[in-house]
Amino acid sequence: MRKLLLGLFLTSALVADAQELPKAYNQLIKEVEAPMIQWRRHFHEFPELSNREVNTGKYIAEFLKTLPNVEVRYPVANTGVVAVLKGGKPGATIALRADIDALPVYERTPVPFASKVTTDFNGQKVNVMHACGHDSHTAMLMATAKVLSSLQKDLPGTVVFLFQPAEEGSPNNEEGGAPLMIKEGALDNPKVEAVFGIHISSQTPVGTIKYKSGAFMASSDWFTIKVNGKGSHGSQPWGGVDPIAASAQIIEGLQHIVSRQMDLTKAPLVITVGTINSGVRSNIIPETAEMTGTIRTLDSKMQEEVHQRIKHTAETIAKSSGATADVHIDTKTLVTYNDPALVKKTLPSLIKAAGEENVSESTWVTGAEDFSFFAAKAPSFFFNVGALPKGTDPKNAGPHHTPDFYLDESGFIVGVKAFTQLVFDFNKTK
Repeated sequence: MRKLLLGLFLTSALVADAQELPKAYNQLIKEVEAPMIQWRRHFHEFPELSNREVNTGKYIAEFLKTLPNVEVRYPVANTGVVAVLKGGKPGATIALRADIDALPVYERTPVPFASKVTTDFNGQKVNVMHACGHDSHTAMLMATAKVLSSLQKDLPGTVVFLFQPAEEGSPNNEEGGAPLMIKEGALDNPKVEAVFGIHISSQTPVGTIKYKSGAFMASSDWFTIKVNGKGSHGSQPWGGVDPIAASAQIIEGLQHIVSRQMDLTKAPLVITVGTINSGVRSNIIPETAEMTGTIRTLDSKMQEEVHQRIKHTAETIAKSSGATADVHIDTKTLVTYNDPALVKKTLPSLIKAAGEENVSESTWVTGAEDFSFFAAKAPSFFFNVGALPKGTDPKNAGPHHTPDFYLDESGFIVGVKAFTQLVFDFNKTK
């Protein structure tokens, strides 16, 4: 009982730190929910791939230009939008971020606004779907901008709205995403003191928020290993050097890095080979084989060490077979790190927005986010908002990046409340 009372006391103390919002706030939240859902459905029905979000960016920019006191910059980082709202009261400058791109995924969800869009991706005709919820992130941030612009007289400080393209990665080695937004000064004019971001979750109960202080989401590196052998007839393998056989040994060796060489009590590590291509005919030993894959870890020093171990493993195994291996590793994202001091200071805002019973700390995630580049430039806090329908087993929910990905739209308003509360509270507790 004493522990329960202590917990209630601490929770009450936290919520007491959250600022009471202006009287008009509750009515504005009610009014913005319906248009927010319509915006989301529009983006969902007409998705665009990374660095190709031309119509999406225009739609966002045109809407933001209708809001009073909002300065709009478009295009930024090819197709993105930056908007600035200066409050009527003094305070800090903080940024709120949403990503706007979709994925080359076929949609199988039975909703009337399902995507039927097709386009070209790396020379292939593909279907396009918002299979990761970026349409909901965009709609939530648009709704937040509308609410905050209506409260401008009472708003402390300045809010920078970042509508970021190409979170899923730019095609053809193009520049894009968070690094390009940063390069073009999105965090500099005005100078941003903290950045907040939301990611919707199809496997987290609707109405809830999950967060983690410190390392939250993994770094993401993509690797290519080309194994160079010597061709021969399939009946005479001794006449050549089989790059496929060497590749099989390399793949096994990569998993030994995970299970036998790295300290997994420090942080998780995942090495996945996603493709392997070689040969054209069953009775011909080819000259080369090429595999590609991804590396995920929650520790930046481990990330650097794994690069060296992969290179050493591939080259050594190939050499033992009489082959050679060329290894290329491309860093896509950093570890997404939630600043512990910022988390502690702003956690009351999430509790006020969603309710104490709906906010909980989670474990780290091996998925990756290029929000990590913003987090490397300013103290940041990135958290998940649930959209799993009530009564649904998370095991039966369509995972992100799949044709059956589905969101309960009633959870989106929690994201708007969280963003709004964060803006007001950050300046109160500064």
